Amino acid sequence: MESLGGGAAGAGGSGPVQVRLIEAGEGGQWDELMAAHHYLGFRTLVGESLKYVAEQDGSWLALLGWGAAAFKCGPRDRWIGWTPSQQWRRLRYVANNMRFLILPGQRRPNLASQVLAANLHRLSRDWQGIFGHPIVLAETFVDPDFAGTCYRAAGWEELGQTQGYRRNGSRYYFHGRPKTVFVRPLHRKGRKWLTDPFDVPAFQPGGADLPNLNYVLESRGELLQLLGELPDPRKRRGIRHRQANILVVAICATLAGMRSFVAIGEWAAQLPQEALEQLGCRWQPVQKRYLPPSEPTLRRTLQAADVDLVDRNLGGYLARRAKGAAVAVDGKTLRGAVDENGKQVHLLGALVHKQAVVIGQRQVDGKTNEITEFKPLLEPLDLKGKVVTADAMHTQRDHARFLVEEKGADYLFIAKGNQSALQEALKALDQGSFSPSGDPGGEGPRPD
Repeated sequence: MESLGGGAAGAGGSGPVQVRLIEAGEGGQWDELMAAHHYLGFRTLVGESLKYVAEQDGSWLALLGWGAAAFKCGPRDRWIGWTPSQQWRRLRYVANNMRFLILPGQRRPNLASQVLAANLHRLSRDWQGIFGHPIVLAETFVDPDFAGTCYRAAGWEELGQTQGYRRNGSRYYFHGRPKTVFVRPLHRKGRKWLTDPFDVPAFQPGGADLPNLNYVLESRGELLQLLGELPDPRKRRGIRHRQANILVVAICATLAGMRSFVAIGEWAAQLPQEALEQLGCRWQPVQKRYLPPSEPTLRRTLQAADVDLVDRNLGGYLARRAKGAAVAVDGKTLRGAVDENGKQVHLLGALVHKQAVVIGQRQVDGKTNEITEFKPLLEPLDLKGKVVTADAMHTQRDHARFLVEEKGADYLFIAKGNQSALQEALKALDQGSFSPSGDPGGEGPRPD
């Protein structure tokens, strides 16, 4: 329940004005009041819809009704800048304020704009909870007999006027009364999200755990150039898709959760045209559309590619774009993955702290061989000025010298029982002589 702050919070009553969804059993009263007092009357809301009431001390002050966005609206569509394909897929993330009524006898300064602002504050959260997806843009159509003052005061933007048509079923009818179009983004990136080639995680079920694939497209030039430098083992005759573009599609599909050749192929086949264009897929002049690589093409290309070289190039690309200054080295056994000999696959990886971005990995023959793969893993990475962390297995003199002398990095290793002499030496140190945490004055050690 959203409460209004400021002077209007207690105007005309002792308690705050609150905006909430109507409860079970209140729908009939809401409908009757809206039909009786709104100048357009009321029959029903269209599509996914929510009904709100603003109340104070249990008395209703205002009613608000939200429904599905207009199927077409020239001023809004031009302002968003989306393609017809994007509009078709993402119209559900736009909600229309179909009815807004201040009840008779409740005229107070700023009440309408404050009620509207409080409603917008909770609208997307309520929509997510009830319909399973957010709202990133609110729209409304105001009769030209009204100035739309409350919308302007609540931060809405006027876009222009409609052409005076209404939609009934699949047909449009001219009614001769153009409406003024107002919109209000509910997220600072909402407008961009509606036009991105890929759906952002916020638009997808379980989106919090999914990557934003538009991140790949932001630097696709660099990525395509890196992948384009890889040797292409395919015969030149009959090639329809560049290897680099096939690999980018496969990378995006894998980031989206696809875990088999069939799944990658099906995912690619469902990509919208704007995404295929951004990924550099082949243009078919006869069909006048971009074509994704098929599942057999994806399978053959991935099976023939130099996997280690692809992984090395991708690791360098991710390392350059990652913002973190600390890199963790850790080994993991992949559950459910086995090699050609039936052994479980064990990887030693380098990850950027806090971002969980893997910038390098190597397959090792069991955990005992991680030590020998430490240097080959980090050799191609730019680690200058970074801190490398690792578990006690990698607390080795050679590793420390390699990081400091060859890579220009610092390190943080753990000393356990496997390094008994080092443990004893550390225990014998006077912590106060060099550790800032041991300096009661808080000044830390002197540089000299």
